[in-house]
Amino acid sequence: MENGNVQVAFFQHLKSQLPTHVSLVEEIADLLDISTDSAYRRLRGEKPISFEELQKLCFKYKISLDQLFHLQSDTLIFSGRNVGQPDFNFHQYLNGVVSNLQYMNTFEKKEIFHLNKDVPIFHFFYYPRLAAFKLYFWRRSIAQDEELLSHKFSFDLIDDELLKLGEKMADAYAQLPCTEIWNIENISASLMQINYYKDSNLFQSNSDIHDVYQDLEKCIDHIEYQAELGYKTSPDGKVHYRHIPYRIYVNEFILGDNTIQVKLNDTLVTYLTHSVFNYLNTRDQQFNESISKHFHNIIRKSTLISDSGEKDRRRFFTAIRTRINERKAAIS
Repeated sequence: MENGNVQVAFFQHLKSQLPTHVSLVEEIADLLDISTDSAYRRLRGEKPISFEELQKLCFKYKISLDQLFHLQSDTLIFSGRNVGQPDFNFHQYLNGVVSNLQYMNTFEKKEIFHLNKDVPIFHFFYYPRLAAFKLYFWRRSIAQDEELLSHKFSFDLIDDELLKLGEKMADAYAQLPCTEIWNIENISASLMQINYYKDSNLFQSNSDIHDVYQDLEKCIDHIEYQAELGYKTSPDGKVHYRHIPYRIYVNEFILGDNTIQVKLNDTLVTYLTHSVFNYLNTRDQQFNESISKHFHNIIRKSTLISDSGEKDRRRFFTAIRTRINERKAAIS
C-alpha cells in the first residue's frame, strides 16, 4: 500500500470512530491547528501528516496503528483511569461516565450490552437514598476518601452535585437501547454492602438502613417494569421511551463480570470493569469481535424475560425481592 493510500485509510478509520454529525475536517483542523484546506489535503493524501500530527490524532482518538494495519502484535491498547490514584476526583469520574454515555447517544445506531456481575450502577441514581449509600460506600471503602473514614453513613454526607451527576448518568443510560444479562446473584453485592455496614455499626440509625433497602426495592421494581414493557421508561413510569428497547436475559449458570460492549454504528467498543467500578476500554477489532461472539453465545443459552416470558420474569424478580426482604427482616 502506497504512503498516500495508507494515510487515506487511516483517516477513513478515524472517520468511522466519530458520530455522523461530526465533521472530520473540522475535527482535524481544530486538533492540529491548521486550516480546513490543509486538513482536506491531508485527508486526500496529498500532504503527508507528520509524526507529531499522527501522535496527536492517535492519542486523541485512541487509535493503535498496529491494529489498524493488521501488524503482528500481541499488544492490545486500552485506556482508562483508576479510582484510588492520588489525583482522583469522584466528580471528574462521574462526569467522565456521563460524557461517555452522552457521546454514545450522538450516534444514529447504538446499542449497549451488559454482562452483569452486580446490578448495573446506572440504575441506582434515580433513587437518592440508595445512590447516597452507594456513593458513600465507593468513596469510603474503595477510594479510601479520608473525608468519610471517620464518619458514619448519613444521607447529608453526600453533596447534591454528586447526586445530580448520578442522575444525569441515569438519564443518559435511559436513552440507550440495551441488553442486560442477569443472574440472581447480581443483587448479592448490594445486599452484602448494606449488611456489612450494618454489622460494622456504620449507619447512624436503623431507619436509615430501612430507607436504603426501600430504595433498592424501588430500583428493582422499575427494572422489572421496564422488562415487562420491553423498553425504557422514566422511574415514575410516566414517560415511556417506546423507541428505546430494553432487553433482559437471565442465565442461571453464568455470573457475569460487568463487561460492557457498545455498538456505535459499525464500531464496537468494549469496557472491562475491575476493582468494583474502575474500567478500561478498547476499540481493538479482533478483541471486540471475540467479546461480541461471547455475548451472543451466552444470550443463546439464556432466557429472555423482557416483553415476554411473564412466568420466568415474575419468578426471577420475586426471588430478588425475597432476598431483600430477608435482609430487611434482620434489622433489629
